[in-house]
Amino acid sequence: MKAILKGLGLLSVLIFLAACKNDEALQADKEEETHQHTAHETSEHADKAVIEGAADHYHTGDMAELTVNEEGLAGEHWHWYTSDDEENWKVIEGEETNTLITEAKDGQYIKAVLYDENHEAAAESEPVKITIDDHTGDIYEGYFENGQVEDRNISDWVGEWQSVYPYLESGVLDEVFEHKAESGDMSAEEYKEYYREGYMTEVSELEITDHGELIFHEGDNSYSGKYIYDGYEILEYEAGNRGVRYIFKQSSGDDKAPDYIQFSDHMIAPEKSGHFHLYWGDDRNSLLEEVTHWPTYYPAKQSESEIKQDMLKH
Repeated sequence: MKAILKGLGLLSVLIFLAACKNDEALQADKEEETHQHTAHETSEHADKAVIEGAADHYHTGDMAELTVNEEGLAGEHWHWYTSDDEENWKVIEGEETNTLITEAKDGQYIKAVLYDENHEAAAESEPVKITIDDHTGDIYEGYFENGQVEDRNISDWVGEWQSVYPYLESGVLDEVFEHKAESGDMSAEEYKEYYREGYMTEVSELEITDHGELIFHEGDNSYSGKYIYDGYEILEYEAGNRGVRYIFKQSSGDDKAPDYIQFSDHMIAPEKSGHFHLYWGDDRNSLLEEVTHWPTYYPAKQSESEIKQDMLKH
């Protein structure tokens, strides 16, 4: 009888321990399922979040650093998601802050979702698309057929732009010139002088609108003009390669605004520009002969580090 009672007691203990373990496992599974958010669906009631820091394009091997502006948002933790088609989203493991640093992959969509203490979506961003552009191929180098050249609209250059000339003067771009000297036929200092002549300008910022208006900023002063498309010209260079100037003529504007502006950005067909050289003046033909002075502009939102890294890729 004692053996039987002992056996029943042991069985009771085992059953109790098994039940506790099962409850713990169920609770853990429930918590894990609740926290992973792997099958996220867009919430119509979530606040709108904005991802900042996305570049117009990246190069192979670049790291994309994205940050969500948290102003006005309330929640406990973030999750970042990636997708190839904007429909099927997969969580990026281990990323629960408002900043994501990840290797840029071409065609990848990324979005961020802020969750509250109940694991409900409190805020969600619009997806941003990652584009890889290594500027490879004959066209970027200036080798193409006339039949490949197409007209382009001002929309390819719409946005806010900054001159790179201040970065040359401050020494930020010295690494770029040293890199060029490693495989080029000039010293780093000679390259710097060459680019100083090219970049030099008093127009530190440009604004370009969909309506063809260009606003030139020189320090605290600004002037503007409205421009219409005036065709393109294919130029032959001494090195044997070629370039295309996209020309716009002023239709109205301030007295100081130039009669003509000409864009050159190593592209020959409609495509959003990542940076460009801009020529301006009052004589269309004489501008086409200018090949030593080419003020250069990058998106205003890009940091000096991002601009330098882009130049090092070329």
